[in-house]
Amino acid sequence: MSRKHMICSVQPDSIAEEMGIEPGDCLLSVAGQEIEDVFDYRYYIEEEQIVLLIEKPDGEQWELEIEKEADEDLGMEFEQGLMDEYRSCRNQCIFCFIDQMPPGMRDTLYFKDDDSRLSFLQGNYVTLTNMTDHDIQRIVKYHLEPINISFQTTNPELRCKMLHNRFAGDALKKVDILYEAGIEMNGQIVLCKGFNDGEELERSIRELSGYLPCLRSVSIVPVGLTKFREGLEPLDAFTKEDARQVLDMVRKWQQRLYPEYGMHFIHASDEWYILAEEDLPEEEEYDGYLQLENGVGMLRLLLNEFAEALEAEAGDAVKRTLSIATGLLAYPFLQRMAEGLKEKFPNTQILIYPVRNEFFGEQITVSGLLTGQDLMKQLQDRPLGERLLIPCNMLRAEEDVFLDDFTVSDVENALQVRLDIVKSSGQALLDAILGTESQLSV
Repeated sequence: MSRKHMICSVQPDSIAEEMGIEPGDCLLSVAGQEIEDVFDYRYYIEEEQIVLLIEKPDGEQWELEIEKEADEDLGMEFEQGLMDEYRSCRNQCIFCFIDQMPPGMRDTLYFKDDDSRLSFLQGNYVTLTNMTDHDIQRIVKYHLEPINISFQTTNPELRCKMLHNRFAGDALKKVDILYEAGIEMNGQIVLCKGFNDGEELERSIRELSGYLPCLRSVSIVPVGLTKFREGLEPLDAFTKEDARQVLDMVRKWQQRLYPEYGMHFIHASDEWYILAEEDLPEEEEYDGYLQLENGVGMLRLLLNEFAEALEAEAGDAVKRTLSIATGLLAYPFLQRMAEGLKEKFPNTQILIYPVRNEFFGEQITVSGLLTGQDLMKQLQDRPLGERLLIPCNMLRAEEDVFLDDFTVSDVENALQVRLDIVKSSGQALLDAILGTESQLSV
């Protein structure tokens, strides 16, 4: 039986609407090819002349010949975003954050994703253990890139141990195929003390550098440890001295590789610099911020964007009092930005509150994992001014719900203050402080 892909919406004034395609119709094929998933679909609709086979709800089939611009989208969205089932992770990684979640949260938070298609569509990092030879062949055939790979280590035996998957070491051989095909890649190493650090980290960096320039960047991020680790592999937090050793190794390899490739290649996430009590690198050392989603350069970018936006402002004497809630990681940097704002906006008072993560445990310091209940508990009876600003990463994408299912309205009612949800940029933060509504997230 041929695959049917239910169309859930059609964009106004699109090619699909013009051809009479409607929600509820099913796509059967493109250019005579059955569509396995979104990879096939996107590949085959790139042509300027294509033929679609559409099935109407009553079973009638339409063969539609379409002429369009190359790469022009048809304007259809499907019931399943991948046009296929999502693939769950087969590993039992010792560092998995989902295994460290408390019981009783919504089901979607327990889904372990390891779907290579989301690496291309959303930037997710994948371990390669869930990919078949067919998957690799399609990536090469369609030249899909970049693919983001969660390496952890290049030691096959250690990788099997860390991922609790006896095939995890062999999965690394797929990187060779991608490299030979010239597929652009980015990498990630979640560092676990006593496992893949020290000499093992040195080995991983050395061997991964052999994939330059196709492998454009590798980030090193410290394992996130919540308080819900009962029954899991014992893992220790990194110390200040540990962080300094990691940074020394990163800088050594950057200095070795940059003259030859013009890329720093190996990057430490922001947490390492804060833990080591060292200054963040300058912007040019991040190679265009290839690893922002891993917290590499996020704070440097925010500082620079805010400074640039502030320099363009004339300033005013308007009286404002507002508050900002953030995680412990970003708190000192927001303090620095608030102090810099005083010269041009002397009557603007900003109260910045570092919120401890009591829900997951105080070793979790990023704002994106703060919950509504921690905000309400710790900011209750604190002066908050006219508005409370929070970053948009505290909320579920496109929604007003925190990780613990409390809503923005719940927090507003509990604290008796309006919440402004701020987009992730220095310009958006300044505009939110000054009350420019167009820069606030919805």
